[in-house]
Amino acid sequence: MYDQILLPVDEQTENAEVLHHAGEIAHRFDAEIRLVHVADTDEYSVALTDQGVVDGLVRRGEELVAEAGETFETLGVEYSTDVVQGSPAATIVEYASEYDYDLLVMPTHGREGLSHFLLGSVTEKVVRLSSVPVLTARMTEEDTFAFPYERILLPTDTSDASRRAAEHGLDLAAAMDAAVDVLSVVETAALGPDVQSSMTTGDFDQGAREAVSNVAAMAEKRGVEATTHVETGSPDEEILSAIDDQDCQAVVMGTTGRRGVDRILLGSVAEKTVRSAPVPVVTVRSEQEE
Repeated sequence: MYDQILLPVDEQTENAEVLHHAGEIAHRFDAEIRLVHVADTDEYSVALTDQGVVDGLVRRGEELVAEAGETFETLGVEYSTDVVQGSPAATIVEYASEYDYDLLVMPTHGREGLSHFLLGSVTEKVVRLSSVPVLTARMTEEDTFAFPYERILLPTDTSDASRRAAEHGLDLAAAMDAAVDVLSVVETAALGPDVQSSMTTGDFDQGAREAVSNVAAMAEKRGVEATTHVETGSPDEEILSAIDDQDCQAVVMGTTGRRGVDRILLGSVAEKTVRSAPVPVVTVRSEQEE
């Protein structure tokens, strides 16, 4: 499923749990990891004016990818390294697409300074723009990630993005012999009291029930055990609750969704989940956005 994995690194990545998690994924799928550092020459406006500064940024990048590579050497993971220059988010997205990577792994924060490109805002830009599936993982000392996944949460609606994400998540579950929890959230508060008063409970959740039923049928064809859930409330809050209640070790979701009774996967929901989920989140874009 994953043959080539791209992992951008900065000064905070060396001892991060995300490195070990990426290594576990690579082992599982016999994949190669490319460690890449983006020297942010755009910010410093030095590309044409001060080659010494550029050389310094590149040398530091080479040190960082080499240090991260030591982790993979101890894990026995095949890897390669690269240092490139440019605007971080755009460069990462273009790099992943140009070289046909199957998965892009991004920590959800980094450190301000020379290598600040892995701050949440940049990660979120990558999530929004990447045509390659993006696995985001929090980079805190207390976080540890279970692997292989035994339960995967699939938030869904009737959008193209959620369909593609469901297919990706089910393929991942099948490859790991994992079960899935399929969740759709009815956000009735967004409709307003006048609309709510004219609709029955069935009207509210019809689209959500249809969405989870469709994914459950897809799961059955793949031989994946699926449990469906329809909830009412705030989508991002219900996703976090489901992670905890169902003991899910990963989330796979689309980056956009449709507005209306059965909406769930608006970009802001995906971004909130990426920022706050205590487990890895894989985001998948719609074909219509590519």
